[in-house]
Amino acid sequence: MPVERLPIEPLVSKHLVQFFSAEDLDRLQEATFHVLEHTGVQFPGGKALKVFEEHGAKVAHDTGIVKLPPELVRNAMATVPRYYRLGARDPKLGFTLQEGHTYMGVDGCGVEVVDFETGQLRPSTKADVGAMAKIVDYLGSTAFYWPMVGSQDYGRLSPLHDLDACWNNTQKHIKTETLLGEVATRYAIEMATVVAGSKESLRENPLLSVLICTIAPLVQDKEGIEGAMLLAEEGIPLTFMAMPTMGTTAPATQAGAFVVADAEIISATVLMQLIQPGTPVSHSLLQGWIDPRNGKYLAYPMDGRVRFGPTQIAHHWGMPSYGGAFGTESKDPGTWQAAADVALDPLLLGLAGCEWATGIGLNRTFTLLHPEAIILDDELYHRARYALAEEQVTLDTIALDVIDAVGPGGHYLSQRHTRQHLRNTVKLGLTHVLDQDGKYRHPREVAREKFDWILNNHQPPPVEAQQQAELKKIIACAEQEIS
Repeated sequence: MPVERLPIEPLVSKHLVQFFSAEDLDRLQEATFHVLEHTGVQFPGGKALKVFEEHGAKVAHDTGIVKLPPELVRNAMATVPRYYRLGARDPKLGFTLQEGHTYMGVDGCGVEVVDFETGQLRPSTKADVGAMAKIVDYLGSTAFYWPMVGSQDYGRLSPLHDLDACWNNTQKHIKTETLLGEVATRYAIEMATVVAGSKESLRENPLLSVLICTIAPLVQDKEGIEGAMLLAEEGIPLTFMAMPTMGTTAPATQAGAFVVADAEIISATVLMQLIQPGTPVSHSLLQGWIDPRNGKYLAYPMDGRVRFGPTQIAHHWGMPSYGGAFGTESKDPGTWQAAADVALDPLLLGLAGCEWATGIGLNRTFTLLHPEAIILDDELYHRARYALAEEQVTLDTIALDVIDAVGPGGHYLSQRHTRQHLRNTVKLGLTHVLDQDGKYRHPREVAREKFDWILNNHQPPPVEAQQQAELKKIIACAEQEIS
């Protein structure tokens, strides 16, 4: 008999860590205004340039560089919702971004899989997308599913097959990043409408959101922006993610890299607001370094200002922050490095006040899927959740009557109060992968066992048969056009 999923449990923190002072934030924002007005950002031609020109921006059609007056930026940014709702196929599994809550999901765009049965490295498939969707549907740490790998067995149609596998294997919110260009986006909107029931239902319960990456430095991706403009018209939530690398695609200082990345995010957000005021948009800034010894990209070690300081930058604009965590550089799960790289990430996410974030479940800097790694990251997530949980100080928890009743030299195990609160302690505080009744087993072995159990016992209901048929028709039409 299929087992029920665990309830979604966000990180909840009443405490915030401030990485920047108010003066720092003002200085960074003024620098972004300068870049937008004087340096400019390059956009693809056509519709985007026309929209900007109609609203008073300086547009160089020969280069595609757009320069935005501060007043235009301020007016457009005033229409960005501070918080908004992310829907789901089961509306009860949707969630609303809110202060003091951080909703976590898995990371996407892994390119290879270590096969769970054979241990062999191979390209990812649609079956992998569906299998990991089932795991995400079950776990309480994950509020949404970004396909962790792609349906490489379907070539250029991979983004649409990813969505098909998602909706048939999880009822949670779906976020995708591989959806690019007007053609694929149009078909994806049609698929989402079928699953939602109508365009009106899709607006009220946006069960799909899309992440668009900018191109550092100061360039917008043609396919990404063209797709985003269609999504904005339909009210589908967007996230713009900038990923500057200090020393190559951004200045070799953190503040300079933040300004370049922020200008990329804000310029794209302004365009969406000019097309459809009130379009829900999240701000996402994830920065890395170049290793000057060999030119390699470095994700770890990172200090908090790099991953979690940008949350303050987003909030200074009045936008929700979409953060990043996990994604160890270790190629194998269950190693000292795999845990040490990422152990503080979820804790700092909660303390930074990030509204939602990506990252659980991938190795080798977000490129390699070991299926069981998601279970180990889930463990680290819940440790952070326990650490952030509010400590209750009430007459009941102080328990003076119990202390008086037991007295010096007594024992508390016989007290009703003890039995009641021990149940709560077990529910909140015991870990899963390491809770082995005193018998040591390697955490990776236990994680594999739990992964296998979820995959074989948790069966989320797929979309209705009629909807499945409609999705297949849409993909078939897309195949003819894209081919």
